[in-house]
Amino acid sequence: MPSTTDFAVKPIDYVGLNPRLLVGEGDNVTAGTKLFVDKNNPDARFASPVDGMVKAIVRGEKRALLAVVVERTDDAAQQPLCSPERLAAMNRDEMVDTMVEHGLWTLLRQRPFGIIPQRDSHPKAVFVSAFDSSPLPVDYAFILDNDDFQKGIDILASVGAKVHLGLSAKNDNAFLENIKNAEIHHFDGPHPAGLTGTHIAFVDPINKGETVWTVNAQDVATIGHFFRTGLYKPERTVAFCGTLVEKPQYYRTTAGASISALAAMVKPQNGHAPRFISGDVLSGLSIAADGFMSAQCDKISVLPEGDYYDFMGWLRPNFRKFSFSRTFLSGFLSKFKSKNSKFTFDTGRHGDHRPLFVTGEFEKLVPLNIYPMQLIKACIVGDIELMEELGIYEVEPEDLALCEFADTSKTEIQAIVRNALEKIRKED
Repeated sequence: MPSTTDFAVKPIDYVGLNPRLLVGEGDNVTAGTKLFVDKNNPDARFASPVDGMVKAIVRGEKRALLAVVVERTDDAAQQPLCSPERLAAMNRDEMVDTMVEHGLWTLLRQRPFGIIPQRDSHPKAVFVSAFDSSPLPVDYAFILDNDDFQKGIDILASVGAKVHLGLSAKNDNAFLENIKNAEIHHFDGPHPAGLTGTHIAFVDPINKGETVWTVNAQDVATIGHFFRTGLYKPERTVAFCGTLVEKPQYYRTTAGASISALAAMVKPQNGHAPRFISGDVLSGLSIAADGFMSAQCDKISVLPEGDYYDFMGWLRPNFRKFSFSRTFLSGFLSKFKSKNSKFTFDTGRHGDHRPLFVTGEFEKLVPLNIYPMQLIKACIVGDIELMEELGIYEVEPEDLALCEFADTSKTEIQAIVRNALEKIRKED
């Protein structure tokens, strides 16, 4: 990846976090040094990704902590935080203590709610997806380190529960097909076939009172690398891709890296400025050109801004605009679509927010055994009992991202679902 020295750990990347800062500007830190903790869950300790100095404490309204920026200044070889021999001899409780102490516990996510689990959490299962079905997918078979990933699976099976590994039915990687200490499941079809939520729904659905853990595939490798070597190295391979990227490719970097060097490689197209998204274009987080990757980022997507006037809008016959509801002629002309199946996407919404229409389209986009339209309505009105009956515990916002994309009402569905989950969590 183009050289960068700045890395950030951002509370906004985590659900329900109430951070307490442990460092100040100018402090020297090493990889694994705690930067802040969660006041509500002291076992959630967030560590510096690199050796260096705290360059900035970024705050927002009401002095809310937005980011801790660390400048990498030390080029010396990183020292192990724990000896591999001692790590290999640990029992479950010692493994949990070590993960908490060195910031690895924050790589886990607990469903429902998508939060970092408590230390005494005992999930019924652990889910890992090595199948990316989102737009511009990454190839986990290419980016994962075999030894680290296998070790990470072993650790999760020891500290959590039975590990379920989701793979594409088209996967032909011998290593992933023969992972030990995990039950392999194959999924096929378009997005959201690769989402962990889809895998959970088909393999071991969540009922009220039950919990499961989910772990990003590259975070599994980070955990494995630590327990193999004693080094905290949250390295990531990210795909730099999108409409405005001339040469899409993978870059090796560290979690939380600044994207400013990558952003400098992108030029506006036809006068449209680029938008940088940490993650996929459906559920990723929009970041500035001098911003930082989010905690679980596997790709940086770049699209042109759609902030322009479109003459006649949807009234104009159009052969090159995508419409799920077939508003444009391109949606009807199957012969045309077969020859020109690619559309140029930007961030334009092609309309303003309007009342939520019942179209029956959402049910085609959600493979879970739920009624998405009714669930969304229950979330809007805040009826907790109805949300529970309609399966709120089975979903995270990303599971309904396609509904938001296809929604003719331009409803912020993912934000509505997140707010509903937070309401339930706080009232539990």
